Amino acid sequence: MASQFSGVLQLTDLDDFITPSQECVKPVKVEKKHGKSVARIQIEDDGSYVQVNQDGGKQKLEKAKITLNDCLACSGCITSAESVLISQQSHEELLKVLRNNESSDTDQKVVVVSVSPQSRASLAARFQLSSSEAGRRLTSFFKDLGVHHVFDTSFSRTFSLLESQREFVERFQRKEQDSKSLPMLTSACPGWICYAEKTHGEFILPYISTTRSPQQMMGSLVKGYFAEQQGLSPEQIYHVAVMPCFDKKLEASRSDFYLNEAETREVDCVITSGEVQKMLEEKNMSLNDVEPAPLDTMFSSVSGDEFLSHSGSGSGGYLHHVFTYAAKQLFGEEVKELTYKTLRNKDFQEVTLEKDGVVLLSFASTYGFRNIQNLVQKLKRGKSPYHFVEVMACPSGCLNGGGQVKPLPGQNPKELLQKVEELYTAERPLSPEDDTRVAELYQSWLHSVGEERAKELLHTRYHAVEKMTNGLTMKW
Repeated sequence: MASQFSGVLQLTDLDDFITPSQECVKPVKVEKKHGKSVARIQIEDDGSYVQVNQDGGKQKLEKAKITLNDCLACSGCITSAESVLISQQSHEELLKVLRNNESSDTDQKVVVVSVSPQSRASLAARFQLSSSEAGRRLTSFFKDLGVHHVFDTSFSRTFSLLESQREFVERFQRKEQDSKSLPMLTSACPGWICYAEKTHGEFILPYISTTRSPQQMMGSLVKGYFAEQQGLSPEQIYHVAVMPCFDKKLEASRSDFYLNEAETREVDCVITSGEVQKMLEEKNMSLNDVEPAPLDTMFSSVSGDEFLSHSGSGSGGYLHHVFTYAAKQLFGEEVKELTYKTLRNKDFQEVTLEKDGVVLLSFASTYGFRNIQNLVQKLKRGKSPYHFVEVMACPSGCLNGGGQVKPLPGQNPKELLQKVEELYTAERPLSPEDDTRVAELYQSWLHSVGEERAKELLHTRYHAVEKMTNGLTMKW
């Protein structure tokens, strides 16, 4: 079975997929004792591990079980743990919560679904709808299932873009004092982050933006501000994100996004565009059969009954917005249109700001594992000319994520991707600075909690993972 995670999480050549009927375990831990006695490990017919001592005595060894959190701390079992991951973060979990709400008067959850614009475009392409029309019908579909609120992560992405802009300017202004302030590498792609933490660790992490991804920005909004406004505690809300990418399931599971006091995650469950399609199929429904519903406007970027988006790439437009903001803030240059120069391939492009023959800003977008490797190697050799890089694990970026709706039999994948891109870019763009609702939240919510708490809600941190070349040499 092929893994549906991004390429950067499939770095081993081991065929070690574990089916749902099997347990995912760490290697057995053997206590080391001083002395010359030698013992060997024997695998019994039932699969259990037994330590056989020199005197013939046997001792059954206990398996060390892993949880989803361990996936981010191992050296290549991401694909192995896929079945465990899917069972904990799948549409079945959402349906289970909705069934419990129907059947039980206690332990009721307010269910919130946050839909990414990439997923909306993917589903729109399948059902030959506009992206906004697909969004209205998805709102209706989820609410008919028992979901209470359906939000749009373009709204939370506005926070991500604004924070990325400010972070870049701050880094650029201290570049002379801090050799690792630039280039700033984007952090919205969890596949790239997981690879960076485990493969390049302390070397690469200082370059990575601390700004949260739109998914986790929405986690802060829903389990923080929204909960407070609704008079709810965070654990009373079940928050689901619909994403174009399986790696997002790993992001939601990070301990950094777990609220210890409330004992809940900011994003409880991530389902992919393809899983939403599966939910429709299980109901024997087409999205075309669903009557449109009015959009929830509290956390959605909308104008009337149409969704608004952001300029730039289908992966969030980070390069576009940070470039235009930095050009104006740092050099007083108003950039109306960006000119992209394709380098090695269409997934490696650069944009520069020049004045009087001097390069003031040099930005790049780097998609796919091969281009990411080239970028990292240039950084290690001190040969990278860039101030900012938009990094995404998937070739062609988020619109081509592994969780998107698959082509129909006989449908050309490239033509489908082109259609998804057309639907995504058809939405009217809104400048992050012009979003009055976000500006209001900065004033009413983030200023009220204090600077330090606001930074925790909008930013995150990364952790180098000890690199292990062989799973059998792990020290537990």
